[in-house]
Amino acid sequence: MRHEVPIAIPDPFLYVERNGQRYVVASAFELERIAAVAPEVEVKPPEELGIDELFAKGIPREEIELEIVLRAAKHFGLTEATVPTTFPIGLGDHLRANGIKVNADRASFITRRRVKNDAELAGIRRAQRAAEAGMTAARELLRSAERQNGSLVLEGEPLTCERLKIAVERAFTANGAFADEFIVSHGAQTAVGHDMGSGPIAPGEPVCLDLFPRDRESGCFADMTRVFVAGEEPADELVEYHRLCREALERSVEAVKPGIRGSELHKICCEVFEEAGYPTLLSKQPGEVLRDGFYHSLGHGVGLEVHEEPWLGRAPGELVAGDVIAMEPGLYRYGYGGCRLEDLVHVTDDGPEVLTDYPYDLEP
Repeated sequence: MRHEVPIAIPDPFLYVERNGQRYVVASAFELERIAAVAPEVEVKPPEELGIDELFAKGIPREEIELEIVLRAAKHFGLTEATVPTTFPIGLGDHLRANGIKVNADRASFITRRRVKNDAELAGIRRAQRAAEAGMTAARELLRSAERQNGSLVLEGEPLTCERLKIAVERAFTANGAFADEFIVSHGAQTAVGHDMGSGPIAPGEPVCLDLFPRDRESGCFADMTRVFVAGEEPADELVEYHRLCREALERSVEAVKPGIRGSELHKICCEVFEEAGYPTLLSKQPGEVLRDGFYHSLGHGVGLEVHEEPWLGRAPGELVAGDVIAMEPGLYRYGYGGCRLEDLVHVTDDGPEVLTDYPYDLEP
């Protein structure tokens, strides 16, 4: 819906395409806003479909909403509709019960969103700059912290993941972005992929920042990851993880082009780790659950969702020009920690355009 009507609309509304014409049914709150950003769309208020009469009859609001969509469908001459798989099942049942055939088609809706338009790509770039600003804010705190009695201390207080998150959120806000959540984890938490992180940070342990802010204007996301070690030199094991992750990222990015399979990029990444003796999804036994090595896919598409197609793992599917993908190789040892490096890449006819502009150094 945000792809077709490029503003944030908090309440449900109806979007219809028929014979090349585009329609929206939305409340008076949204009419002028929609007309401003999508002037080619014919906007119809629910009053023209009899909503006042329905309320006057004392019908519950949820039933009125179903009836307005049905009336709109009939008004636009629909006898059959193709909808995404996320279409509300109750609404689908109501339409079917009243003679309108409803067909779910996941692929067609995903495909039309894959190629980012200019506004979406600009939003992704802004979100990426916000992510980099957040990374720098956290990095500066790590750099300023001092080791005292085996702890990292800043301004007399223990340096915690929570304190880093506050700095990151402020940087997001200052750069026109926001995030409901993001990862600032430390130590053994960094080996658990989506552990959001908590607690005081110790000298010498890995600190993983996986930041995925959303641009307020476009609604589009960015996604990037870096790992730092503060207070003492990083351990040899982590240095090796970092070296291999960077090599895997470089090899994988170099191979990006329209038409390449996501599974092939994943294989290129896995081969770097396999050659160094670490397990990956390519070498594990059927049914085996990995907790060490490289236990996840290489990455995913990024846009109006932070995780969307294309997938860079074992599933089939090819890249197309216009995709934006996050590529995030990682190595982990359960109970110890790990390293993940993630860059954002725009797929073009001329190859990869790396949207992330940030150093990889382990030391902040």
